[in-house]
Amino acid sequence: MDNREILDWLTPVDYGPELSDYLRKRQPGTGQWLLSSTEFGAWLQNRGQTLFCPGIPGGGKTFLTSIVIEHLTNCYRTDAGIGVAYFYCNFRRQYQQEVEHLLASLLKQLVQDLPEMPDNVKRLHGDHKSRRTRPSVKELSETLESVASRYSKLFLIVDALDESQPNEDGRGSVVSAIFHLQAACQANVFATSRFIPDITNRFAEAASREIRASPGDIQKYIEGYVGRLPSFVRRDEQLQREIATGIAEAVDGMFLLAQIYLRSLDDKTTPKTVRRAVMQFRKQTPGSSEDQKRQILDEAYQNAMDRIYGQKAGFRQLAESVLAWITCAQRPLSMVELQHALALEPGSHELDPQNLPQVEDMVSVCAGLVAVDEASSVVRLVHYTTQEYFERT
Repeated sequence: MDNREILDWLTPVDYGPELSDYLRKRQPGTGQWLLSSTEFGAWLQNRGQTLFCPGIPGGGKTFLTSIVIEHLTNCYRTDAGIGVAYFYCNFRRQYQQEVEHLLASLLKQLVQDLPEMPDNVKRLHGDHKSRRTRPSVKELSETLESVASRYSKLFLIVDALDESQPNEDGRGSVVSAIFHLQAACQANVFATSRFIPDITNRFAEAASREIRASPGDIQKYIEGYVGRLPSFVRRDEQLQREIATGIAEAVDGMFLLAQIYLRSLDDKTTPKTVRRAVMQFRKQTPGSSEDQKRQILDEAYQNAMDRIYGQKAGFRQLAESVLAWITCAQRPLSMVELQHALALEPGSHELDPQNLPQVEDMVSVCAGLVAVDEASSVVRLVHYTTQEYFERT
């Protein structure tokens, strides 16, 4: 029996490309404040520990989760007795985030790091393949516990629990399954979420460290982005410092807001217009509550939409179509799928290759609200709060 067939049968979902994409986009040196924190050090050293890292929307939780995963895999790459498995929750993939998918994904990751396929996993596959059925939660849980016991130490990382389905069959069962596995094999659990009461209450007894983009991390990101700004900015070091200082002070720990503000400078044509924009950012500094921060994000999204509406008609229509398809799609779309969807015309039964929009145009007309995951070629909104904004408006 081919091991790859068994792994793909467990779940076709592979979070590796997603991890690679986040790591590719991060600036070198960011996230060190978390890795060097007392809470992280204690979590790393002691078995069976939980570190819960809640944070505001847009605070960089998923980037930091990816940095943690990379740190663990690098630290224990040569130690076959230590296992690392992770799971990204995503509002666009809620159909893949019930407890069965979580258990199957963790099992797949732990199995593929072993020197040979365990017999009980082969039996699980054989029993269900012949009947064309899927294993139950109980079967997956028992098999996962058995495989996990082969490791002397196990790290489980779950990102963005708040983006899983908000019901007992979804989010509640996922959290329960994580804690059950932790109790069974003394796993170390790292989890992130927004400040959602039904999640934070489940982690009330755990060590906690709030995630906010540190001023140093934001500064590094801004410095890395400067090369993409207009040439007059790249030639003016004083202006670069003003941009970095102004945005770092304005975003108050919201990494996403720094991204949006920087992208809004792409079309500025003079130092004066840049300084005016930075001054406006400072006036909009978010307050301390999550509602106030969301209001500032909404204003930033509205400003992006204003830039879209200010484009020539053809660009505006392309942007509106791209955003509508991504927002309303039942699942994530690849770039090719989105190109084909946009190329279809009412009354036409065939795809005309001459009507396919260019990828770079599809992204550039959307004023920074759309991103492409290069490893997976999935096109998505820049953040789940962008989806929430469109659903509200």
